[in-house]
This record gives sequence, structure tokens and C-alpha cells, in this order.
Amino acid sequence: MKAFNKIFAVVIIVIAAVFFAANAILLADNADNGRPYRVEISRLVYEMENGSALDISACEYVTAVTEYGDGFYNSDSDCIIREINGKLYRFDYEADSNADRSEFVITVNVILGVMAAVIIAVMLYIRVKILKPFEQLSDVPYELSKGNLTAPVKETKNRFFGRFVWGVDMLRENMEQQKERELDLQRDRKMLLLSLSHDIKTPLSAIKLYSKALSKGLYTSAEKQLEIAENINSKADEIEGYVSQIITASKEDFLSLDVNMGEFYISELVTRIKQYYTEKLSLIKTEFSVGSYTDCLLSGDTDRSVEVVQNIIENAIKYGDGKSIDISFSEEDGCILIAVRNSGCTLKDADLPHIFDSFWRGENAENEKGSGLGLYICRQLMHKMNGDIFAEIKDGFMCVTAVFEKA
Repeated sequence: MKAFNKIFAVVIIVIAAVFFAANAILLADNADNGRPYRVEISRLVYEMENGSALDISACEYVTAVTEYGDGFYNSDSDCIIREINGKLYRFDYEADSNADRSEFVITVNVILGVMAAVIIAVMLYIRVKILKPFEQLSDVPYELSKGNLTAPVKETKNRFFGRFVWGVDMLRENMEQQKERELDLQRDRKMLLLSLSHDIKTPLSAIKLYSKALSKGLYTSAEKQLEIAENINSKADEIEGYVSQIITASKEDFLSLDVNMGEFYISELVTRIKQYYTEKLSLIKTEFSVGSYTDCLLSGDTDRSVEVVQNIIENAIKYGDGKSIDISFSEEDGCILIAVRNSGCTLKDADLPHIFDSFWRGENAENEKGSGLGLYICRQLMHKMNGDIFAEIKDGFMCVTAVFEKA
């Protein structure tokens, strides 16, 4: 905003300078409005002295006499008298009227004034309608990055930022809800761990007592020792059960993946994918093609479906050789199969069954950044939309296929 204010000040100064310069030039020309006629008279005199055949009878303001009286010098008219080849000639002239000149100056000033008003109005509009609202929003991302998610973003009907403000506020609400869910999840898991830890103590204490008794030889009969060994084994099984619960809890879905089921056309999904990846892939010199398809309604969440295909393509970009990526469509058992295939597959066949597991990364991902969650998220979303996803490797190509139900 400060930079714009400086530019605005410079524009005002330039406009004022243009006004001053234009009026100075016009007024100077007005003060010297007697000069142009002298040039024309001098030209006529030169031509007449050099014998040019000029018909001065057609010249309304040129008079030639051989004998002249006082009327020839009548001063009521502005004139110049010259002797040319033994004759006196009188050249009458009229300067532009001050009224006409004033009207011209006023016209020029009005035009400059209108132009200045338009320029100032446009700059004020930009300042009020674009820069000022944007400046008010400039602190929002910073506050969100600090974790300040409680303060709502003030809604506005601004034609340029209305949808942007709405989107930022929705992002803030989603982040706030996700944070609350994460806190609830952490609290529940903490309570579970505390409960299981407490439950483990009982069989563990029993095992310690039995083992101590055995080490001190308190049980001498073979039958009693066998009974104690069985008791220890039973308590160990009990502890193993608690550990299994902990492992199961740790493997539960830790991501909040909400799906709003509805219906959408394939063309809508394809259009959004092509809008983003056509340019991106052309920049990295990757051949990108989208096969033909029959437009029909699919069952699912439009945004989540786009997210699934985007995740698959991002994996193709990251782990392929960058030569080609293509999307094909097929229909099978009332479902539409959208397959993303990329060249240069480096994944081993033995790793293929694990690519949809959470936090799993194959040997081909050692030099690539990532969390191992992309395809896991795809599988979770497809299952929530009553679909499926699978992958296969064939002839050096990696193909990941998302299965959508037809509406």
C-alpha cells in the first residue's frame, strides 16, 4: 500500500506538471499571436519583388496605389505599408481574437481535467476495491501458520476477493475442525494407552512373582512347577492380547477423510485434470494424453475424485521416467475404470502389494521426498465412495486404476 501511495503521489505531481506546462505554452503563444502574419507578408513582398505573377486583386487585404492620400495611412486598421518596385502596398491583417484563444485554452484545460479525473478515479478504485481489501487479508495466512484458527475471516461482497475470502474462511474452519479431531484422537489414544498399560501391570506382576518363586526353588514338585509354567504362559498370552490392541489402535485410520457423496459427470473430472496437468506436463517435456470416453454420471465426491486422480498422476510424475503419462477409460460390471499409466516403472513386483499401505515406501523412493501416504489416501477415499483402486506392472509401465460406480 505504501508503494502504491508513492505512485499515486507521483501521478498527481505529473498531472499538475502537465497542466502547468500546457497552460504556459498556450499563454505564451497567446502573447505572441502577432508573429505569424509577419511571415506571410514577408513571403508576399519577396515574391512581388522578384517578379512573380501575383494577382493581388484577389487579395482582400492588399492595396496598391500610385497616388495616395491620408486615407492610405488610416490607422483604424492594423496594417503594414511596404514599397515594392516603386509602388506602395498596404497589407491589412487581423490577429486571432483573444476570445477565440481563451475558448481554445478552456477547451484544452477541460480535456486535461477530464483525463486527470479519470486517471485519479481509476487509481482510487484500485486502491479502495483491490489493494485495501488485499492488505486486510495479507495477515490471514500468517495467523493461520501460527495456529491462530479461532478468529473468523470477515466476509465481504468484494467482486475480486469475495470468493477468495470465503475460501480462506472455509480453509480456516477445516483446519480448526481437523485440529479438534486430532486433539480428540490424541486424547482417546492416550487414554487407551494408559488403560492398557495399567491392565498390563497385573499379569506382568504375576509373571514376576512366579518367576521369582521358581528361581528361589519354592516349588519343588514337578506338578507344581508345571502349573506355574502354565500360569506364566497364560499371563504372557494376556499381555500379548493387550499389545495386539495397542498395535490395532495404532493402525486405525488416523486421517480424517470426509466424503460428500453425490453425482458428477466424467467430463467434469477430466476437465479439471486437463486444466492443471496439460500445462504442467508440457513444461517438463512429458507427453500427456487423455483417451476417449463416454460421458456419464458417476457416484462419489467430485473434489475427492479429482484428489484421487491427482495423487495417482503425482506418483506417476515422481516415480516414472518422465517420458509419457496417459489416462484411459473403460467400463466393466456397471463401473467406470479410470487408469493412469506412466512409462519407466522402477517398482519391483514384490513391492506391488504394499503400495497402498500407510507410510510404506519402496526401494525406488529412496531419493524422493514423501510420506508414503498418497496411495493409501487414494484407497481410503475410493472405499468411502464405494469404489476401489488397484495397480499392476506390465511391460515396464506402471498402471494404477481407480474404479468408480456409475450413478
